[in-house]
Amino acid sequence: MALCFPRLALEALLRGRAPSEGPDDLWAVIENRSVLVCNAAATAAGVRPGSALAAAWALAPRLRTLPRNAPAEAAALEAIAAWACQFTSRVSLEPPQAVLLEVEGSLRLFGGMGRLMARLHSGLAGIGFEALLAAGPTARAALWLARGEGETLEALPVCAIAPPPEALALLQRIGISTLGELMRLPRAAAAPRLGQQLLDDLDRALGRIPEPRAFFAPPERFRAQLELPAPVAQAESLLFAGRRLLLQLEGFLAARQAGVRGFALNLLHRDSAPTAIEIGFAVPRRDAEHGLRLLRERLGALALASPAEALQLEAGGLAPLAGTTSGLFHDAHSETEEWERLLERLQARLGGTRVHGLTLHADHRPERAWRAADGGEVLAAPLGPRPLWLLEPPRRLSESDFVLLAGPERIEAGWWDGEDVVRDYFIARTRAGSLSWIYRAPEGWFLHGLFA
Repeated sequence: MALCFPRLALEALLRGRAPSEGPDDLWAVIENRSVLVCNAAATAAGVRPGSALAAAWALAPRLRTLPRNAPAEAAALEAIAAWACQFTSRVSLEPPQAVLLEVEGSLRLFGGMGRLMARLHSGLAGIGFEALLAAGPTARAALWLARGEGETLEALPVCAIAPPPEALALLQRIGISTLGELMRLPRAAAAPRLGQQLLDDLDRALGRIPEPRAFFAPPERFRAQLELPAPVAQAESLLFAGRRLLLQLEGFLAARQAGVRGFALNLLHRDSAPTAIEIGFAVPRRDAEHGLRLLRERLGALALASPAEALQLEAGGLAPLAGTTSGLFHDAHSETEEWERLLERLQARLGGTRVHGLTLHADHRPERAWRAADGGEVLAAPLGPRPLWLLEPPRRLSESDFVLLAGPERIEAGWWDGEDVVRDYFIARTRAGSLSWIYRAPEGWFLHGLFA
């Protein structure tokens, strides 16, 4: 089986060059003085793909045109291919407007052709593309069926297979209008008149001869850009466009069976440097909706100095990420997941430098024995008894303020950096009844920490 995406959305063709489109705006992309694709308003006025530009203007004098943007089409095609690799590893490109998937081995996993088709339709809509989907026993058959929007190969018009102009003119002269009629022509007589290449393509579509294809390989790093239809001055208004890019990232990561520890969203402006937004995860993830919630926290507190005209999403450092199965009951894994999500939301809202974990540092001085670390790291267990809270700075005590319970523990360190200490630490109980960590130094007694 194969699936084909022969037509990208108008948005992909106009991306980055069309102004904001209203319900009454008529737009078309042209190539060689003919209409390649048009929007719904132009279609309602009678404009059709393939129409001569002069005829289109006669039908719709307000029709506005743009030349074809081949780089944007190629980038959109590769973005769809990378996203589609989550459904099968056998994805191939058919430039300029098609992506082909071999899905026979995936049908059982996705619940059959109908469910897979529905998932492809909804997924493509989520990342901002429209497509015609068709299934066939071979890649070329699926491609032709999608182009002709037909149910069977035999019923397709011959123009759907894009024959050479001379061959198409000959077929029209002899009254051959469908692929079924073409199949019934005598091969020996048709080959010299129509060309052997056309008949070979027909045999490839029918599976009579093989058609080797080069499969698409997703890149190692994700990078996608989305031009906005109009400049956006409010940061929160960028969420819808950001969701498209995050869904595209999610599909890319699903294809690679990987996750990332974060992503960078750059807001591109016309006359100023990009605004960079860094979103971090406590553990590798690929969930688009979770990333969108974190992005909402950041955009809600962001004031744009100038309107954004495009978004650029980048993510690298892929880490293996297998699928997870939720437990029936609330278990330790669920609690860990909830904690990690809370931590990520706090980092997104307050900033990554304000929310961090702790990790040990190789220094005997208690106030220097830790360092701030990424949110996913935690403080390891110390070697000796240490209080949960340290006082900064330590508070001076008199000998009548406490009763010694255990100790001493000598700490003498810091000679190498000029802040050396000589202290004897004890566990003591204060007159208030609290269990404390105190030390004796040449200057006297000091309270340095409190046990829970």
